[in-house]
Amino acid sequence: MNSLILDELDRSIVHALHIDGRAPFSRIASVLGVSDQTVARRYRRLRSAGSLRVIGLPNARPLGWVEWFVRVQVTPDAAVPVADALARRPDTSWVCLTSGGTQIVCVTRARSSHERDALLLGQLPRTPRVTGVTAHCLLRVFAGGPSGWHGRADSLTPEQACALAPEPPQHPQQRVVLQEGDEQMLAILARDGRTTYPDMAKVTGWSEVTAKRRLAHLVRRGALFFDVDIDPLLLGFETLAILWLTVDPARMRRTAEVIAARPEVAFAAATTGPTNLLVFVACHDVDSLYDFLEDGIGNLPGIRQLESAPVIRSSKRVGAGDGATTPVGRRPATTR
Repeated sequence: MNSLILDELDRSIVHALHIDGRAPFSRIASVLGVSDQTVARRYRRLRSAGSLRVIGLPNARPLGWVEWFVRVQVTPDAAVPVADALARRPDTSWVCLTSGGTQIVCVTRARSSHERDALLLGQLPRTPRVTGVTAHCLLRVFAGGPSGWHGRADSLTPEQACALAPEPPQHPQQRVVLQEGDEQMLAILARDGRTTYPDMAKVTGWSEVTAKRRLAHLVRRGALFFDVDIDPLLLGFETLAILWLTVDPARMRRTAEVIAARPEVAFAAATTGPTNLLVFVACHDVDSLYDFLEDGIGNLPGIRQLESAPVIRSSKRVGAGDGATTPVGRRPATTR
């Protein structure tokens, strides 16, 4: 069994899917100057190995949902079972176990105060060996989400990226109301964002034309976006960490924008709570993480305090499908 290694063409395909997760293989192939069959074969190899998938995700803000960052304190023997149980929930993403093995962190989407309270006040506190739960509302996302993680996508030229770029959403701040059949479509896209229209029609009861039209509507309104779920190890990022920063409110926007522009930053958001800026970073090694902390954010004005914790296990990276459980630093093995 050999470790899967991405070559330049693999990385170009990942970049293309980062730009447009549902771009036809023929269009990607044309931009990259290879055959349709080559792109399809490379994608399916990565997909079947569990190393890469495109996922369709609801965008919380246009739908009127609220996202929360949750920190769950547990006893060491309960950490993995609780983390995996959270990963199986359709409303969670970024389910990780941090250093020490007694803290689980995740992002969860709540459609209503009832859903929020059911999880935070009902289900989690009753879970055996959970010793504490804190939740922080995500106020503004500066990196990640619909914008994706730009640090993983740097293989295409600006001209190639432009040729693949879809039309930007129209009126993304306006509220979008889900209709009958949308839930089923979102559920199947969360498992595979490249699901065909015939398969969408089967699960929704729509015609293929209706499925295509409804998907296009949700994307155009900014209520649905496509992301690439890829193991950071395949891109050479062996050290993952979560940072909690306390930033002067008057400097929050500028500080968050500077941090979000760094290629190491996979996610950054302003939050409620004693710390007010949450950052997920992916670095090549621990030395790179130190350099990021010292040079990347150490000199930024307005940062009062910084707490950091390396991720030692990821139960779920993004999306609502089954989590990909990978201890950080262990490269998944598969045949080439």
